[in-house]
Amino acid sequence: MAQTSSIEWTEATWNPVTGCTKVSPGCKYCYAERMAKRLEAMGQPRYRHGFTVTLQRDLLDAPLSWRKPRLIFVNSMSDLFHEHVPTSFIESVFKTMAAAPQHTFQILTKRPERLLSLADRLPWPEQIWAGVSVETEEYYERIELLRRVPSGVRFLSLEPLLSALPSLSLTGIDWVIAGGESGPGARPVDVSWVRQIRDQCVHLEVPFFFKQWGGVRKKPSGRVLDGVTWSEMPKPKTRWQGGPNRNSPPDRYSAVCAP
Repeated sequence: MAQTSSIEWTEATWNPVTGCTKVSPGCKYCYAERMAKRLEAMGQPRYRHGFTVTLQRDLLDAPLSWRKPRLIFVNSMSDLFHEHVPTSFIESVFKTMAAAPQHTFQILTKRPERLLSLADRLPWPEQIWAGVSVETEEYYERIELLRRVPSGVRFLSLEPLLSALPSLSLTGIDWVIAGGESGPGARPVDVSWVRQIRDQCVHLEVPFFFKQWGGVRKKPSGRVLDGVTWSEMPKPKTRWQGGPNRNSPPDRYSAVCAP
């Protein structure tokens, strides 16, 4: 079975790789690192090496046996394009995704340089989405590199949002996720930063998903922005197979008013 996810913008996770290393300020309080260390302490065999990059080869073909269509976040506990993941292994992950058209796969990376360097040798059916994380203006280059990747859907995860992004360009971007930081040590997010991104998405008709305000206790903080729970998803380029708010209009997921 797929690992059901509590992450608001997906349905399930698939982790053929676990572990990572920090590359930018958004990694400072990494939730995956905290979780990995907790699982290591509990004796979970997949995390016997803690947060060291580890290939979980026995999980490579797992999605092929999941018959129910799912929206799947690939490597929620790692980065597929980490320098310690062999190219041959990345190719095997893409081979599995291409062979499972019933699912939609969301790949998120902070290493778009390697993503782009390998893009021409990887399959890109429309159910494989590629995204980059951007926390401050300093990392706009990640977006520039993403634009050159031949993915059917290119998306941004502006989380943890650590500053305003006044010169953000959404050219070639199909979906934007934004959110504050959560967990111990969480750095605060300013509502004006989020509004600016939301307003640009609305103006350009780019689907916008506001994930969370965050904080040490993220659940009470919620995810309502100006009275609306923004849960928009990309317009499907083929028949939509599932995903959050699946009862929304089929041509585009709409903002859902908060109760």
